Amino acid sequence: MFPPDIEASAARIVAKLRAGHLKVATAESCTGGLIAGAITSIAGSSDVFDQGFVTYANSAKTAMIGVDAGLLEDHGAVSAEVGRAMAEGALKTASADVAVAVTGIAGPGGAMPGKPVGLVFIGLASRQTPTHVQRFEFGDIGRDGVRLATVREALRLLERAGE
Repeated sequence: MFPPDIEASAARIVAKLRAGHLKVATAESCTGGLIAGAITSIAGSSDVFDQGFVTYANSAKTAMIGVDAGLLEDHGAVSAEVGRAMAEGALKTASADVAVAVTGIAGPGGAMPGKPVGLVFIGLASRQTPTHVQRFEFGDIGRDGVRLATVREALRLLERAGE
């Protein structure tokens, strides 16, 4: 279902989390659950996958994972601040040890001044280390291209967590 590199990355994450007896949660906007789908496509993922939140609408970000509505209003959904709040909110809400969150503009519409199509923020929160947020500018590589690039980078960050 997923490209081989994504499947391989997800398999490494499942093995790493299993070895550490850790659980993961996801909070996804622009990827619409693809990160959770990639991880749960791996046999044995039930040992490590706690839950996923698809928080496409701002109201879902607030209701499901506690993102402050004022933060959304002040910074917009596609921002480092909201990426951080999503990751930390997912971690707080779930029974997980690590959470990854993504928010971005997959296109073709949705761009605004300072926020082009392909802009994505990925947050990684852990019970062991400070939250990390990374900005990516994939460019206007098509909706599917942005979404798959986001999945790849989110998985890469999960793989490297704790290194």
